[in-house]
Amino acid sequence: MTQEIDLYLRKSAITRQRERALTFRAQEERGRRWADENGYTVRKVWADNLSAYTDTVRPKFDKAIGALLADEVPALWCYAADRFSRKGAGSVIPLLDAGKRIVFDYERLDSADPRDRRDIINRVEEAREYSALLSHRVRDTKSQQRDEGAWLGAAPYGFEIVDKESRKLGRASTWPTLVRIFEATAEGKSARTIAQELNAERIPSPDGISWGGSTIHRMVQSPVYEGWQAVALTRGGRSVPHRNAKGERVHVLAETVEPVSADLVKRARLAVSGHLPVAPEYQRGKAKHLLSGLLRCASCGGGTAIHGRSYRCYNYTVGKPCAEPMSAMRSLIETYIFEEWLGAVVGSDINNADPLMIAVAERWVALTKPEETEEHRQALASLKAAEKSLERLAEDRKAGIYDGAMGRFYPRLVAEAEADLVTAENRAAEFGGAVDLTIFDDSDMLHAAWEAADDAMRRDLIRLAIDKVTVTRGLRGKPFVGDVRCAIEWATPSTD
Repeated sequence: MTQEIDLYLRKSAITRQRERALTFRAQEERGRRWADENGYTVRKVWADNLSAYTDTVRPKFDKAIGALLADEVPALWCYAADRFSRKGAGSVIPLLDAGKRIVFDYERLDSADPRDRRDIINRVEEAREYSALLSHRVRDTKSQQRDEGAWLGAAPYGFEIVDKESRKLGRASTWPTLVRIFEATAEGKSARTIAQELNAERIPSPDGISWGGSTIHRMVQSPVYEGWQAVALTRGGRSVPHRNAKGERVHVLAETVEPVSADLVKRARLAVSGHLPVAPEYQRGKAKHLLSGLLRCASCGGGTAIHGRSYRCYNYTVGKPCAEPMSAMRSLIETYIFEEWLGAVVGSDINNADPLMIAVAERWVALTKPEETEEHRQALASLKAAEKSLERLAEDRKAGIYDGAMGRFYPRLVAEAEADLVTAENRAAEFGGAVDLTIFDDSDMLHAAWEAADDAMRRDLIRLAIDKVTVTRGLRGKPFVGDVRCAIEWATPSTD
């Protein structure tokens, strides 16, 4: 009865080095020919279309070795030592010590011959050294290309490679769509909404399948759209600007090619970070009733909905559980809240930095001078972003990202982030002048302004001083008593 043998085949999914990097079919034919010539029958063929390097998991290889160690088969054939493993002697010594037969066809080595043991070990060590050298050369070459501003992979969406030698980027036909994405993001549209619109218009995505919110988010955050060479410090991590040996960022665009404008990139990223308000046209419809959005049911914590002439617990209204749903006549609770609001605002001292009046002043400026307030928000958003950049550097260092060669760039990155923070702090400090609060110091004037205001303005005025009102359930047949049923949460100064 002939003995059995397994064949292990491997070729790289990416590169094919040397002429002996045969296809699976050619490797298998040689393996079967060896088996016939040496009285063996091929039991099973294992094939991996993967790298043999150290950090790659090869499921078929592991199964082939497992079968050999478990004595399911007495021998294993492999075309060449570098097809077997590039992890060095550690991959074969345990098998040799266990007396397992391994045949390397190209080198004509057979572990059944004790004289081949040293040569087998040497060959797999040579394969490991060659692979390490090759990887080193590839890394050096890619590093040099990145330093020269060459884009190594497929061109990012919106760009195309305009020179095959320099691999510099230029604008592609998809550039208008890219700019549209940044503009929509800056205006406050969510990534999900943008993706849905692009899919509805059948605009091809970068992967040719469909747009997703995560794709939009990655594009907005990528340094390449600012014109910088981009790399990921960790596999699957966010892209950051590549730094050359001097710690400088590298331009990746061809001459005369302009990136997305710096202002647009900044506004889009601040919007994504949540530091800028969503544009009104992308917000939900504004409620028209005076207290809609302010009232909360004390029992379930949910909001309220208009039901006839009353505000009622929203959860109870739509059939969701609420043990003691609140309900209050609109006219009664609106009158009570207005009177409490009027008394609290007029009772605050506008000259002694009363916390409520500070909050009212901040919101009054936002309401009456939206342009100035928007500039202030932009400044505060930049300040938050600068603070976040410093925090992220500290987190990355703690995570070990700057332990190796990247460590030499850390001081420079921190210095740049600190300089950005100082600039943002100075810009934010420019805002804050005198605010005319006379209207809030005179009961008659404020009451007259209230009477002259439309519904939308009244809603805004109430919200200058009140953030939330929690309302308990009333007793059947009992009159509405606001002091008993309502707990008002007054506005507080911004912490920005």
